[in-house]
Amino acid sequence: MPTLKTTVDGLVMQNPFVIGSGPPGTNLQVIMRAFKEGWGGVIAKTISLDSTKVINVSPRYAKLKSGDGKEVIGWENIELISDRSFDKWLEEFKQIKDAYPEGILIASIMEEFNKDAWCEITERCQDAGVDAFELNFSCPHGLPERKMGAAMGQDPGVLGEVCEWVNAVSKIPVWAKMTPNITHIEDPSRAALAAGCEGISAINTIRSVMGVNLDTLRPEPTVEGYSTPGGYSSKAVKPIALRMVMEIAQMIRKEFPGRTISAMGGVETGRDAAQFILLGGDTVQVCTGVMKFGYPMVKQLCEELLEFMESKGFETLDDFKGHSLGYFTTHAELVRLQAERKIKDSEAAKAKTVAKDGDWDGDEFVKQSNDLATN
Repeated sequence: MPTLKTTVDGLVMQNPFVIGSGPPGTNLQVIMRAFKEGWGGVIAKTISLDSTKVINVSPRYAKLKSGDGKEVIGWENIELISDRSFDKWLEEFKQIKDAYPEGILIASIMEEFNKDAWCEITERCQDAGVDAFELNFSCPHGLPERKMGAAMGQDPGVLGEVCEWVNAVSKIPVWAKMTPNITHIEDPSRAALAAGCEGISAINTIRSVMGVNLDTLRPEPTVEGYSTPGGYSSKAVKPIALRMVMEIAQMIRKEFPGRTISAMGGVETGRDAAQFILLGGDTVQVCTGVMKFGYPMVKQLCEELLEFMESKGFETLDDFKGHSLGYFTTHAELVRLQAERKIKDSEAAKAKTVAKDGDWDGDEFVKQSNDLATN
């Protein structure tokens, strides 16, 4: 019987499904709900030492729907990191771990380029009992004017230095969350791993403009008549996320064997998750999916992933993790392989023709003799 139980960077999880940092992990109540429903882990909404600098606006979401208007296929948000006080978060981290000691609770943290701040937030969250860290170098719209989020994650040198600061004081696993808003996602990923991070989380949302309202002529979401580019998520981003996870996984295999990936981007089904695992994911994060379908969706995710594993004869996640990576190559190699196949097909066709011409059995001889006699 297949099992979804897995151990990643020493973290024992009942299944690989993790609530991604965002609205579904915004406070104690919803995180407790997630553990009650059976999620393997929860990454809390990103926090910083001084929440007074974080001021959200409303509305802050916009949706892209299918042609019939019935299905959400794209989701944009301009929501910032948590605006709740840091001390309150520390209190709630302790309460969550008291209630669910086996639940994997991960703190997502973000600060400016300040060593003392990064070290302080790391040590204080660690003392509160969290199981691991995710460093948010990836928010596409969150306080770029303060050089935070993707503004930091797009600079491998800066990102690597921050990772060194955190890893110097962290006693628990550290994952660095990558921005997709970069040409080569392997570069910041490599910098994070070289600085001692156990894993990479990828991808965060894609910088976007959801659309323009043709009645008002204003971009959406509209706040006091204005807008700002936000982060794009939901099922429409999955092909891009799969590509970037594949690229990170290939780099890890060559340069950092044993390091891990927490993969995400448009996951809504167990079969979506299977694809990310086949391309190297150790765990699979879901954020927008929870906002669309609710916390109980984890049960369906688990059922569908188990069904896939059983259909292929896989007993554990490790049995198929990264299995599909070996099927990627260059376009030039695809041309060579196809030409080689055509030559083989041609040779096989010729051999079949020769064999047919030389096949002269008794029945065929009698048939042709009778035809000649008749004529």
